[in-house]
Amino acid sequence: MANDPLFWLAAAACLVVLFILLVGIGGFAKGGEFNKKHANKIMRLRLLAQFVAVILIVGFVWIRSGG
Repeated sequence: MANDPLFWLAAAACLVVLFILLVGIGGFAKGGEFNKKHANKIMRLRLLAQFVAVILIVGFVWIRSGG
């Protein structure tokens, strides 16, 4: 599993989602102008990144199970 590039791609996508989520939570906690200006864009980006991550994870599981 560790030698499979799709596994590493899916793991990287999950880390990207985590990073975007943390930026969004940090902006929400801090509030102010940054949150007003970028909150919706960050959460839309998170949803897109989550979609990509889920597709990669499902694809990895499907390929590893014999497809």
